[in-house]
Amino acid sequence: MAKLTVGILYGGQSTEHEVSMRSAESVLNALDKDKYNVKLIHISKQGEWLLSHQSEEIKSLEAGAEADGLSVIPAKQLSSVDGPQSFDVILPILHGTAGEDGSVQGLLEMADIPYVGCNVRSSAVCMDKDMTKKLLKLEGIKVADWVLFRHNEKDSVDYETVKEKLGLPMFVKPVNQGSSVGVSKVTDEKSFYDAVDLAFDFDTKVMVESAVEGREIEVSVLGNADPIASVPGEIVSNTDFYSYESKYIDESGAALEIPANLDEATGDSIRQTALDAFKILDCEGMARVDVFLTGKGEIIVNEINTLPGFTSISMYPKLLEASGVEYPELLDRLIELSLERHNLNGQLKTDIM
Repeated sequence: MAKLTVGILYGGQSTEHEVSMRSAESVLNALDKDKYNVKLIHISKQGEWLLSHQSEEIKSLEAGAEADGLSVIPAKQLSSVDGPQSFDVILPILHGTAGEDGSVQGLLEMADIPYVGCNVRSSAVCMDKDMTKKLLKLEGIKVADWVLFRHNEKDSVDYETVKEKLGLPMFVKPVNQGSSVGVSKVTDEKSFYDAVDLAFDFDTKVMVESAVEGREIEVSVLGNADPIASVPGEIVSNTDFYSYESKYIDESGAALEIPANLDEATGDSIRQTALDAFKILDCEGMARVDVFLTGKGEIIVNEINTLPGFTSISMYPKLLEASGVEYPELLDRLIELSLERHNLNGQLKTDIM
């Protein structure tokens, strides 16, 4: 069987550029080189797409000796100075804005290249925490109470009004960011306004969310029309909350318990909630669903991450490994799912004649 040419797309113009490079390194090491020809595409922090001259190392590239500039040509795949570049599938190992939010997915759709992960629509919706909450709430999925502020409303944000609605403590978040970037826990008026200012540094929409007292449980979902849910895992944070530093910098910031210590009925309910959320938001390929389990047994969805961390020790692959899907097999299945979707979409009519 002929090898597939797989492009690993990494880096990007987001606050999670370095996280993306770590994930891409793990993916490169795990891909079976007997099955795949690998090409590396680095998106610089300035947004330049660069096709590496080699495929053995994930690193920041510069045009010239190390890489060629790469451009997207609608309906003609990708092109470099050497001409058209053929890819059977792209693995967009990008996190955050301009990568996880549907923008890159849209470019790949225009170039007619199969890609791993959620489609344009679900990527965009899941990146927007406000839209995610609205859709889940509409379908009867429990979410934490929240209020939304747009950039033109910044000067009218009132601490007392928000506190009366949500209580203390509260969390202030940029709506379109990942990895807890720009997120603050607030307990008083000064920290509230500082947090609002910080969040608006990262997005034009900011949400304030009521704090939920509960265990932080995560589930990995894999599949298209008939997805499967992994065993649940638990984040045990040793800091005030599961911040960016806890995830990526402070090695003692949090512990992962896989599987989570749950009774069978509760675990099944959490897994079903994850599957329901995945389907409601029209996800495909993969997503990690994060929930809170309260002391009363309520399951409250926190967020859905359509391009979760993908290092060998990240929660998404670790949960599926604990469910019997090893890392290399996971990549095989994600590639198969992307080709399945692309083939299905290719059968749709584009005219009425």
